[in-house]
Amino acid sequence: MSPFESTRRGFLSDLGLGFGSIAAASMLQQDATATIPSQIQQLAPKAKSVIWLFMIGGTSHMESFDPKPALTKYAGMTIEETPFKPVLSSPHLENERVVAIDPNNGFIRNELYPLQMSYRRWGESGLEISDWWPHVARQADDLCLVRSVWTEDSNHGAQLQFHTGRHRVDGFFPTIGSWVNYGLGSLNENLPEFVVMGTPVADCCGGVEAHRANYLGPQYDGVPLNIDPANPLPYAKPPKGVYREEQIGEFDLLRRLNGITAEQYPDDDAIRARIRSYELAFRMQMAVPEIVRFDDETQQTHTQYGIDEDETRSFGQQMLAARRLVERGVRFVQVYHGSNGGAGQWDAHKDLKASHTKLCRQVDQPIGALLADLKQRGLLDETLVVWASEFGRTPGSQHSNGRDHHPYGFTVWMAGGGIKGGLAHGATDEIGFHAVEDRHYVTDIHATLLHQLGLNPRELAIPGRKRLEKEFGNPIHEVIV
Repeated sequence: MSPFESTRRGFLSDLGLGFGSIAAASMLQQDATATIPSQIQQLAPKAKSVIWLFMIGGTSHMESFDPKPALTKYAGMTIEETPFKPVLSSPHLENERVVAIDPNNGFIRNELYPLQMSYRRWGESGLEISDWWPHVARQADDLCLVRSVWTEDSNHGAQLQFHTGRHRVDGFFPTIGSWVNYGLGSLNENLPEFVVMGTPVADCCGGVEAHRANYLGPQYDGVPLNIDPANPLPYAKPPKGVYREEQIGEFDLLRRLNGITAEQYPDDDAIRARIRSYELAFRMQMAVPEIVRFDDETQQTHTQYGIDEDETRSFGQQMLAARRLVERGVRFVQVYHGSNGGAGQWDAHKDLKASHTKLCRQVDQPIGALLADLKQRGLLDETLVVWASEFGRTPGSQHSNGRDHHPYGFTVWMAGGGIKGGLAHGATDEIGFHAVEDRHYVTDIHATLLHQLGLNPRELAIPGRKRLEKEFGNPIHEVIV
């Protein structure tokens, strides 16, 4: 390496310490996404963007979107004492992969616990949704409830599994947001393609690997976004004492240096891509803070999202930011709710009614507002909203007033993006134990959204990185318009 090139590389490295690290998730992206789509079989897209809402800890499907009156009818009885004893010998139980037995969690709780919330029918479709979700329920005719999702992990490693399709003990793999980023690339050169809001899942359950790209490369990782115009992204503002005019001069010098060495190093794609990543970071300094500055939104919008109220402010701001991001062309917006440094706040082993009442109040109004706002603006047709949790809760009780982890059958819902509304697809048995009708492993949700974005999920693969059949999933064609 020549002394000049050595100096040049050092200069690039030093410059990157100031603001380039926010673009680490975009490094090589401009080059990569220019060629990747031609390698992937493209379908006719019905959506441009995805908003992925993830409730950390395991939301009770039976008190949310899958009513089971039999739980109340047979409350206090063991499953063996009811007509539903066969669920305990179902072959579906064999799908669970138990890594380490936890004496407190991950067991079938045998004594049936009554429903803690009533249900009503909503909209012209008459979808049954619990009274914990009145604002979401008002959008019932745009919702598709997939009531037959299952997963393998009975503990909270299922949080990572829901995002990658692979069990926690298998290691780390690309997440669904990263595959979208890899396959489609950017609609807005001034913004990240994959944005993450909210506190990620805890390290015990996958941590930041729930929004990372692993072997695809860090350029396809999710980029964390804070609801703070002064500091929306790590390093998304000039270093202290560095003015914008100085940065412009630095970039101009970089371009000239790169031009000088282009003939000497015609194959140095990494350097050229790194410079473009710095330029992206520079552009983000202007574009990203505007996303989370809500001054141009009406008071009605603030009220609609619950931003005026303490209980709903935080998640309401994230939902409004999500709308503003997809409005500006961001492909994948992933929003976490309920992280608490452990299993997650939705993990209701006890006091289920009190905990879910509180948590639903935090998110129900903002999510309902997001759906209504997207529709009013004509954005719901091109935006696929997915609501999920890593698993459901047991029909049986734990600690007298809670429910344990339950991977055998639970609900995920989707809205917009070419998905049929007012539909309940699939079913669990009469006590919500097993997914029994139109069963879907978690990656069927992945495959469905990829299909709606115009990507053939089976074309998303890297030479030398074999993917398992279950990782690809299958689009749920019954729910697609």
